[in-house]
Amino acid sequence: MGFWAIDVRMKKLVDKLIKPSTRAFFSEKTGQPGYPLWDRVHGYIYGRWPYLYIGVGTGRHPIASVIKPLWKTLTRVKRKSEEERSRAKIRFAQGYHGKALPLEEAIKLVRVEQSINLGDLEQVIPYSRARQIILKNPQHIAALECPCRSSRENPCLPLDVCLIVGDPFASFILEHHPGRSRKISGSEAAEILESEHKRGHVHHAFFKDAMLDRFYAICNCCSCCCGAMKAQRNGVPMLASSGFTVEADPDGCLGCAACAESCQFGAISMDNDRPEINEELCMGCGVCVDRCSQECLSLRRHAGKCPPLEINRLIQRQKHQSAGGI
Repeated sequence: MGFWAIDVRMKKLVDKLIKPSTRAFFSEKTGQPGYPLWDRVHGYIYGRWPYLYIGVGTGRHPIASVIKPLWKTLTRVKRKSEEERSRAKIRFAQGYHGKALPLEEAIKLVRVEQSINLGDLEQVIPYSRARQIILKNPQHIAALECPCRSSRENPCLPLDVCLIVGDPFASFILEHHPGRSRKISGSEAAEILESEHKRGHVHHAFFKDAMLDRFYAICNCCSCCCGAMKAQRNGVPMLASSGFTVEADPDGCLGCAACAESCQFGAISMDNDRPEINEELCMGCGVCVDRCSQECLSLRRHAGKCPPLEINRLIQRQKHQSAGGI
């Protein structure tokens, strides 16, 4: 009886120390057979200490000033060629990336009202890993204070604009960060997206290998604070196009340059008071379209870029396939 009582007390202690959302995260099934335990541990660290994780990654956390020189010292032992550094950047992006979303599609993604499993979206999410949308309890959404903005001295406001969608992710964030997150409804999430769009910020659906190899959040990104956008500028291809490109109609253009000033990707320049679009840089977010008072800009599908993430169409296609349609 003595050993049994100790065992019961130990189990109670473990239950007290390990939160339900942690157990749910480690027991959640993935679509990848043999999903590595290290990835789960990595995901736990990423979700448990996001401000440290992102802060170190962007070089904004105080500890980064210690880690960076140490890392440089260690890497001097083997100097990497430019080709090796390029491959390393690509490998990083394969497992951690975001896809740009126009406002309308971002809102649809937070208004999904049923659990879905869209499996491997190879064309839509053009990376070798982390390209599934598996939503459990998609109406369960948490608004988290953005780790990228929080690491800045003078960040864009408000802070609570990272939308963690579905379980086990939303429950994990709410349980582990009660002071920096809050539970919101789909309608509230849509309001955040609309407000951020008006501020000129870009919606990205984020996927990560360590977050069970799938979609877990919509971040509202600005080039001044966002670590992913900074990485993209530094040659890490971790942001994918929405599948659209902006198109300009010069008729009626006033040459005000509001579109160029609003573009977070530097894809619009002015030539003789008319907008010039760099299609390679354009991510098709649609921010500039709504900044044009003369309605001279519009989004069009770009055949050379990956297809859009149109959640309702993807769900309908899955239902059609499940019903035996061709």
